[in-house]
Amino acid sequence: MAIIETEATLHVAHRDNHTHRDVNGGWLRPAVFGAMDGLVSNLALMTGVAGGSVSQQTIVITGLAGLAAGAFSMAAGEYTSVASQRELVEAELDVERRELRKHPKDEERELAALYEARGVEPELAREVARQLSRDPEQALEIHAREELGIDPGDLPSPAVAAVSSFGSFALGALLPVLPYLLGATVLWPALLLAMIGLFACGAVVAKVTARSWWFSGLRQLALGGAAAGVTYALGTLFGAAVG
Repeated sequence: MAIIETEATLHVAHRDNHTHRDVNGGWLRPAVFGAMDGLVSNLALMTGVAGGSVSQQTIVITGLAGLAAGAFSMAAGEYTSVASQRELVEAELDVERRELRKHPKDEERELAALYEARGVEPELAREVARQLSRDPEQALEIHAREELGIDPGDLPSPAVAAVSSFGSFALGALLPVLPYLLGATVLWPALLLAMIGLFACGAVVAKVTARSWWFSGLRQLALGGAAAGVTYALGTLFGAAVG
């Protein structure tokens, strides 16, 4: 009884601890990339304009225009990219579907050979392939996973990618503009809020990676700060040259 209870306890512990996060990136990649890009690009754009000693109104208009243009550009780019990827995958699935319909025995032998190559005994590999090939849709799913490395039932959505990119970019790009919209007349409140946002974004990303939150936050802060510093210097240089 003690052994049974121990095994049951171990099974429950394994089940509870052996879970994985979503690594397909259907929503995570565009959302994270969008927020980072929106924050860094709009901050750099605004600091570059501010370096040219322009008016507060010009900085605000620049920031809002950068937010709108960047959000729509990100959404359109993500939609096109993911839609093209999905269409390519669906085309390959159609090829595999036709092969399964025209040459079922050849595809069954091909599947058995794959299992044999992975160490399954030949007779058992042939039997497993035969049983899995009874259902055409199941056979298609198995072949897609084994040969193409994809799951036909879990393809990324272009709409989800586009909406995630648009919303996250707009949210990130809003941070450096927000202090001006609330009445700020100098650049440093926008810089401060943007720096906090950069660190927070990096720290949040660390929750789904193996990096520590402080390392990820400081890395993103350093990259965003460097971009803002370079564009401010260029804005100052160009403003002096034009003036």
